[in-house]
Amino acid sequence: MIHTPGPVYQDGEHGEAALLANSYANSLQRAEEKQCQAIAFPCISTGVYGYPKEAAAEIALATVKTFPARSVKKVIFCCFSSANADIYNRLVALQK
Repeated sequence: MIHTPGPVYQDGEHGEAALLANSYANSLQRAEEKQCQAIAFPCISTGVYGYPKEAAAEIALATVKTFPARSVKKVIFCCFSSANADIYNRLVALQK
């Protein structure tokens, strides 16, 4: 298990986007170090930390897409609500 803290969203003007991207990138880096083939992420910071769901999903997808993975071949986004799943499905479809 790899654990990462996510940023508390204030107003988007306090480096939250970079901190959230780092949460994903650092987890991916740790997975690479452990030679994991897959990793699963929840919607980091979108619960009690208040990060806007769509903006967080965009950051998650962009960070994973640009990460130079060697051993990690599969990334799963665990969406615990249909609203989050809809956001991810729509954003992924737009990237195709």
